[in-house]
Amino acid sequence: MDRYALWMTQAQIDQLALEAAIEQARKSLREGGIPIGSALVTGEGVVVALGHNLRVQSGDPTAHAETVCIRNAGRRRDWHTLTLASTLSPCAMCSGTAVLHRIPRIVIGEHTTFLGREDWLAASGAAIVLANDQRCVAMMREFIKKRPDLWDEDIGIPERGGSGSGARSAGRTKRRR
Repeated sequence: MDRYALWMTQAQIDQLALEAAIEQARKSLREGGIPIGSALVTGEGVVVALGHNLRVQSGDPTAHAETVCIRNAGRRRDWHTLTLASTLSPCAMCSGTAVLHRIPRIVIGEHTTFLGREDWLAASGAAIVLANDQRCVAMMREFIKKRPDLWDEDIGIPERGGSGSGARSAGRTKRRR
């Protein structure tokens, strides 16, 4: 354990986790993927796992950042003591995974561009820390502007066609995935 971690406040640990998640989001973007990152940290501020969205890179539709991060953490018995940070509000699958493992604290970079299932997290008793980090907002807005097709695919909006059923509007971006 880092000898300085004992002196960190909860706010500093949350920020450390979010910074690690932001770096993971940038990594995904560099790899041609969706810029969402996640980190899992202990109450002492030790990063135990990292993950970024790998859906594009791996072809795995379940490879969302939070799920990849939790998978990277491996088998554990201390989930109930950890904090999960994500650059974007966790979707239903990722929120469900956090609830399943009883992760008690979730740090969310932003939920302006997408609102996930924060209601599930809250109902489970998890503490939700919304950072409203403008770097996270800007990264997602830029990505959605450049790659609306890939974003629609990620959040489950059908391919646009002649019927109009898959047409996207500015308000649809905030739909839960």
